[in-house]
Amino acid sequence: MTNLLGKWLQLNEPVGPFEEIHSRSGLVLDGRQHRTEATSEQLVRSRVARDYFAGQKVGDKPGDDVDLRDMVSLGSIRHTATARSFAVFDTPIGQCSIVWSKHGIVGIQFPEAREHETRAHLLRQFPGATEVSPPPEAQRTIDGIVALLRGEESNLAATRLDMDNVPPFYRRVYEATRTIPPGATRSYGDIAAQLGSRGAARAVGQALGHNPFAIVVPCHRVLSAGGRIGGFSANGGIATKLQLLTIEATRASGQSGLFDGDGTFGFDPDVATRHLRRTDPTLARVIDAVGPFRMQIKRSTSVFAALAEAIVHQQLSGKAAVTIFARLCALFPRTYEGLTSEHILSASDEKLRSAGLSRPKLLSLRDLAQRAAAGKIPNLVEIHRMADDAIIENLSEVRGIGRWTAEMLLIFRLGRPDVLPLDDYGIRKGYAIAFRKRTLPNRADLERRGIRWKPYRTVASWYLWHAVELARK
Repeated sequence: MTNLLGKWLQLNEPVGPFEEIHSRSGLVLDGRQHRTEATSEQLVRSRVARDYFAGQKVGDKPGDDVDLRDMVSLGSIRHTATARSFAVFDTPIGQCSIVWSKHGIVGIQFPEAREHETRAHLLRQFPGATEVSPPPEAQRTIDGIVALLRGEESNLAATRLDMDNVPPFYRRVYEATRTIPPGATRSYGDIAAQLGSRGAARAVGQALGHNPFAIVVPCHRVLSAGGRIGGFSANGGIATKLQLLTIEATRASGQSGLFDGDGTFGFDPDVATRHLRRTDPTLARVIDAVGPFRMQIKRSTSVFAALAEAIVHQQLSGKAAVTIFARLCALFPRTYEGLTSEHILSASDEKLRSAGLSRPKLLSLRDLAQRAAAGKIPNLVEIHRMADDAIIENLSEVRGIGRWTAEMLLIFRLGRPDVLPLDDYGIRKGYAIAFRKRTLPNRADLERRGIRWKPYRTVASWYLWHAVELARK
């Protein structure tokens, strides 16, 4: 007991008397406060020591058997000054980054809103890391991650991880989590039981909440009780967790085709780009500046789920919308297999509003769910056979869904080749930038110019959106 207390105190500097533990303070022993790092883990560290010194084993409740010797170093995973390198790479969910040392992979980071933010966040986590071309071992890990996020078969079990600075209990949690195959899930309690520490689900959650090896250590496959996606997760939060689970569930269920999200279209992007270059020299300069056409079809398990997500996203920033939609899905078990009309119709208004939905969006989701339950919303097979105008007409009957929302579905979910959203602000702004106009074009001018771009107006639209992004840089 004395040795354990001494070991704890060596980690913490006495700073004076306090009466309680504060969120940015540390551990109070004998009326003296001991400073820990200002991280979200310090309260866990304090609870671990407090429970142990009170004669309890460490865990969620008395009787849990996580050893304090594993937990005494349970601070943030410290990244030492060992030489590290990193690379940023494209995936179907955005630009991720990977960090490695001579001992293996040190960290993997999910996308930020923009590439420079991804790079900046990584350098805050790993100061001094240098950006280089990945060596073969790191490149194999990158290829495996990209394949997994495309919904392809991928085995990352052989990936070497540098866990020199990872506490022993965390290591055990990560090793257990790596045994969960794609398409399968476990609960925090399951992992605790696998480690022989029944009841230590909260400690398992804390370890996974600080997982630096996202995807390779698939913490997204560990769920809360009842199959809900809430709980702890590594960088990216429950929105990314939902996205990853949906990708894996789609492949495991054998779904394929229309909403695969694997970047395939009903047209050849190279042919489309050559056509636009030939027919519009001004747009050709935008193509040269932006680079190759990289749009990918977004995943969804059904037309209903895609439209429900579109409703949530209306008039919100991307990050806010993603968070609210993830909260909505987290209200129901196993929604990574697809949000359904039954989920919405079975929930009270209060439950749905608790996710952050506005009253108008709640009413729109209710109307969509009622129409879907009545068979008035086409399924995947039916919508694949419908013409663009017929899809727009059908979906525009839903409360809160207009032409623009239907056009976004045609472009980003169905991959239709010839869609030009005339009322989209980003398209009009991109046109003004590309064609050096002082004011935004009206619908008639944009539509007239778009005749040149047929039958690949979707590709032209993508380049106009990216002209805006390029101007911001």
